[in-house]
This record gives sequence, structure tokens and C-alpha cells, in this order.
Amino acid sequence: MSAEAHDMPAGFDATIHAPNRLRICALLDTAGEAEFGLVQKQLGLSASVLSKHATVLVDAGYVEQRKAVRDTRQRVWLRLTRPGRDAYQGHLAALRAIVGPAGPAS
Repeated sequence: MSAEAHDMPAGFDATIHAPNRLRICALLDTAGEAEFGLVQKQLGLSASVLSKHATVLVDAGYVEQRKAVRDTRQRVWLRLTRPGRDAYQGHLAALRAIVGPAGPAS
């Protein structure tokens, strides 16, 4: 284990930490399930960038894709899995440990 990885608090997840993947997890944690196009629009990502990051999260077991035909078009919905939700919550706790407790605003 590298010194850098050793210094990270428990729960820090490099897979989730990438900014776009963190944003995807945050949106799905709030929404529960969201259609691919909605996630793309909300996050301001191209379809290819969203697809790339969603694939990383799916491969890690953090996100599930559900495909169905709607309005004669194939649609894809994304949602966090239980392990994905746990990893996301653990990552948030690790980030809070890194930045320390919030103090009063100046």
C-alpha cells in the first residue's frame, strides 16, 4: 500500500472520488433512480462522458442499469445499488474526516 493510500481515512473510495462519478452518485442518492438523459442534463455531461463514468460505477457494482422501451425508444435508468449507496456514504464520511469539523462562518 502506498503512503498516499495509507494516509486516506477509512471509507475513502477512489472509484467514487472522480468528480463526475461523485456527482452521479450524489444525484442517484437523492433521486433513487434516474433516466440516463435526465442525469446527463442535470450534470451537464455529454452522453459519452456519462456513459464512461456510469460504466466504471456499474463495473464496480455501485450502479445498476435498467433498460426498457418507452415512447418507442430504448431508455436506460440508473440507480445506486446497496453496496454503491454504502460506498458513497462511506466516501462522504471520509471526505468530512479529511476537511475536519465545520466551524462557524467568518
